[in-house]
Amino acid sequence: MENSKIKQKRIAIYVDGSNLYYKLRDLEIPNITYFDYGGLSKWLARDRIIISKRYYIGIVRTKENDEKGQKLRKNQQRLFNHLCSPLQGFIVKQGYLMKNDGVYHEKGVDVKMAVDLLVGAYEDLYDTAILISSDTDLIPAIQKIKHLGKEVEYIGFSHKPSLGLQKYASLTRLMIKEEIEKFISKEIYKK
Repeated sequence: MENSKIKQKRIAIYVDGSNLYYKLRDLEIPNITYFDYGGLSKWLARDRIIISKRYYIGIVRTKENDEKGQKLRKNQQRLFNHLCSPLQGFIVKQGYLMKNDGVYHEKGVDVKMAVDLLVGAYEDLYDTAILISSDTDLIPAIQKIKHLGKEVEYIGFSHKPSLGLQKYASLTRLMIKEEIEKFISKEIYKK
């Protein structure tokens, strides 16, 4: 009898940063900046190999005399430093924020995420894409990825799932607060 090795599945993790932030905030998760994103990724991967972890977000831009904007920018920079640390191991992919009628909107984030998802599928970089987002604009990319023979796991939250992504994903996992709480940072950081 021959010993045949079972090939471990390769996964790539794609996080819609703004979407994740608001879902964690809704659940009243403290210290979101220093949340254990790397630990969450390992937990979601189970016994599969993580080949890439990407975090997509619009960049806060501000004027020097804008105190609130400066504080937001500083906090976002802390988040980026944390995400890119060796322990977390993320690549941060930046879009931008555009102000329209006094309200900020992210621009370029969805497109970057869709392009990276598709490039990864076409170049056979992963077997499964884990998508932490509720953005239904990604459905056409998901359909194409599945057509290419890859899987897409939609990771959502039980308190606000995306029915559209549930419909098109290969697999859906809805997390509850108790599962998320084990990734809360125990360390206290200066603000």
